[in-house]
Amino acid sequence: MTASPAPAPAAAALTTRAQEVSSRIVDDILTLVRQETSSYDLPGLAAGLDLLRELTVQRLGQPDHEHRHPGGECGDTLTLTYAGTGTGAGPGAGHVLLVGHYDTVWPTGTLAGWEQPGASEDGREKLGGPGIFDMKTGLAQGIWALKLARESGAPLPTVTFLFNGDEEIGSLSSRPVIEEAAQKADVTLVLEPTAHGAVKTARKGTGIFQVTATGVEAHAGLAPQDGASAITALSEFVVAAAKVAAPDRGTTINTGLFRGGSAINVVAGQATAGVDIRVSSEAEQARVDEELDAIKVSDPRVRIEIDHAWNRPPMTLNAASAPLLALAREVAREQGRDSLPDTAVGGASDANFVAALGLPVLCGMGAVGDGAHAQGEFIYPDTVPAQTALVAGLVGRLTQPLRD
Repeated sequence: MTASPAPAPAAAALTTRAQEVSSRIVDDILTLVRQETSSYDLPGLAAGLDLLRELTVQRLGQPDHEHRHPGGECGDTLTLTYAGTGTGAGPGAGHVLLVGHYDTVWPTGTLAGWEQPGASEDGREKLGGPGIFDMKTGLAQGIWALKLARESGAPLPTVTFLFNGDEEIGSLSSRPVIEEAAQKADVTLVLEPTAHGAVKTARKGTGIFQVTATGVEAHAGLAPQDGASAITALSEFVVAAAKVAAPDRGTTINTGLFRGGSAINVVAGQATAGVDIRVSSEAEQARVDEELDAIKVSDPRVRIEIDHAWNRPPMTLNAASAPLLALAREVAREQGRDSLPDTAVGGASDANFVAALGLPVLCGMGAVGDGAHAQGEFIYPDTVPAQTALVAGLVGRLTQPLRD
């Protein structure tokens, strides 16, 4: 594969400009953080997407094409397309898809009690907030990256932003939109946070299993022997399921939700568990399926049913993505970075879907910080200019599709 021969925007000027507007980018990040967007709060998600669209239009103007895809019980997905510029614009002139989710794992109301982190041990400033690392910083940086690339005056590819509001719960509604958009684009960049500055080229596949136990209700005091506890049986299942994990093979199993029973004095007739499963290979996926199905509980009167919901396939650095990583590293070197490492992580993202299609994708192009899904979630604001410039510079090098 070879990349476009067109020169990138002047690396030094691009980096300097990103530094000049860094405070404005951070202001946009904080604006997005202040609008809470829990995956389960549909009014909050709708308001968050309206805000995100408004911010994009403020920075980039009206898109040449947009479509809001209804999410049903999930947040909507919005696509905004900005046509390429220069004499080479048009079909075959390069099309970059920038993907980012605006939903967060944090319940609405979390912001009010959030405490800002102190400086790091080396004195670096931190900024915290629900979703600031995962991944509202990436959203703002992506918008500003196109703005800075435009300001450079260099020819640019067509760029489509895809903002989805259900990534944290499995991209249940947005997955087909993502896959269709990725197939129309030449390259996909996912604005998820970095792994301590590294891009993410391998991610585990995920399963979101629901396990249901159906027992026999009875009075817990008068006739406990007539009951068959769904809670007891499901507890046995959960313990057995944990033993199916094989961390040495990259397989982890976590029961994160457990519900059951109708009253404290009733032998439970129903119980459910939500199980998060991470695997590094399809072989492990098959093994987990088989071994979970083989689990037996001690009371035969309880029926165990497993919904094998594999959500995202494992992601690896496929042949199509390797040249894209090389190009990103070239841009990073031009901008004065010593290196741009890549890494494998246990979490999954929407990049998994794109990689599974055999298409070029890089993930982890967003924030530098830490604490995803934890109360200490934060970013280093001093990294915002470099990360924004990296995406801007890479977009500027993609004025033609990557080709064999």
